[in-house]
Amino acid sequence: MGKIKFEIKKNTYYDSVTLMLISKEVEKTNGVHEALVGMGTDLNKELARNLGIISDEIENIGPNDFFVAVLADDEVKIEKIVEKVNKLLSQKKENAGSDYMPPTLNSALRHNPESNIVLISVAGEYATEEARRALNNNLHVMLFSDNVSLEDEKELKELACEKGLLMMGPDCGTAIINNVPLAFANVIKKGNIGIVGASGTGIQEITVAIDKLGEGVSQVIGTGGRDLHKEIGGLMMLQGIEALKGDSQTKVIVLVSKPPSDEIAEKVIKSTKDTSKPIVINFVGGDNAIIEKYGAYVGVSLEDTARKAVALLKGEKIDDFNGFNKSIEKIHKIVSDEVGKLTANQKYLRGLYTGGTLADEAMQILRGSIGEIYSNIPLSPKYRLKDLKTSREHTCIDFGEDEFTVGRPHPMIDPSIRAERLVKEGEDEEVAVILMDFILGYGVHKDPVGEMIPAIIEAKGNMKKKDRHLSIIASICGTENDPQGLRESQKRLEEAGVIVMPSNAQAVRLAGLILSKGK
Repeated sequence: MGKIKFEIKKNTYYDSVTLMLISKEVEKTNGVHEALVGMGTDLNKELARNLGIISDEIENIGPNDFFVAVLADDEVKIEKIVEKVNKLLSQKKENAGSDYMPPTLNSALRHNPESNIVLISVAGEYATEEARRALNNNLHVMLFSDNVSLEDEKELKELACEKGLLMMGPDCGTAIINNVPLAFANVIKKGNIGIVGASGTGIQEITVAIDKLGEGVSQVIGTGGRDLHKEIGGLMMLQGIEALKGDSQTKVIVLVSKPPSDEIAEKVIKSTKDTSKPIVINFVGGDNAIIEKYGAYVGVSLEDTARKAVALLKGEKIDDFNGFNKSIEKIHKIVSDEVGKLTANQKYLRGLYTGGTLADEAMQILRGSIGEIYSNIPLSPKYRLKDLKTSREHTCIDFGEDEFTVGRPHPMIDPSIRAERLVKEGEDEEVAVILMDFILGYGVHKDPVGEMIPAIIEAKGNMKKKDRHLSIIASICGTENDPQGLRESQKRLEEAGVIVMPSNAQAVRLAGLILSKGK
């Protein structure tokens, strides 16, 4: 199935995310079966082996060397492939504009000595040293990189705490500092709600809901998803809480996390007791009794968390929100229409998520109505998928987990892996409902909706050929001021036959009603 063809450039560095995206473009070339464009890291060599495009020459290069390798038909010339790669690299450089892009931290500091925060996005094997160097230069750090060990994370955060600095990450995807969105973040009004979160898309869902309710945020501090693990001890969430306590612009504090360690959750919650600022906490899958014990408000969903924060800011009554924006009559009609199109053996859910906390929230909400759900991030270890390529019964996938992002961009940057899976799920005659999230804003794909629409149409069409209906329900995490535009994104999805709900929680509840009625 083709021959291995490659070219190596010594001592030539390019950003890993850029190279992963270019690899996807090269794969589209006629006659190319596999392609990898990357630096000579151990990880990329392993990927090359797995793809069957390794050679002795590639095995012997170092992490500062650049290579292009393909498995291709005889008529494909490596010179033409390299020419295409160079053209794509030039386009990326032109798209970056005329802004100065310093190659090292030291050159960046010489260029702008007033800087006090650095965003680091390099391969995990280099990330710890770069973050340590930044902290030792008395800079706050946002570490986007993943694949950093727990030991290194703890060491970096302990160093940051000693110096009174923020160490956001590793694997920190979202922050808004002084109204500047960093990494994956939305365009949110400036306001008086401060957030500390060990959850990227959890933060985004809350900030977007706050914006839709007419309020805004003061500071949004990400910690990285493992901060509330026992090994880390909530070091950065504690640091963030102290920062918001002393911030005059912050009137209400919100805490959010993926499922935390109970011991660390209580330690963090206890630290909020000595402030007069109201606290709303959503620790997905955590013990709500601990939250109430220390006088904070429980967010029963990400959307509800935002609603409570806004109500507290306005001095309004605090109630749980477990319903829908639409009237119950309209919801009943949607459910009735969808159930009426399903066959008797269509009974399963497939959640295809790019946001891990949104996937967690979906499983937590649905657990009571449809039962246990298989996943790569299951609520119970016994429901962990053994084969990530194959769903079974009710399944919910977080495509942002490390097992899906090694050697490729996050699915919010490159949606192709989810698009491929959607088409596959549309072949299963027992699937009734597919749940999806769409994340707008900075850092993500320039058109996440447009990238998925062909797969949506194909999946629905495949099911229709079998005289079946596929119900696709989505939520859009975004604002009208985001580059992609909320209203236009919703319109295009609805034209493709997708039911779009105002929040993940409402989309999940609707899916639960359809699946329950369909039994």
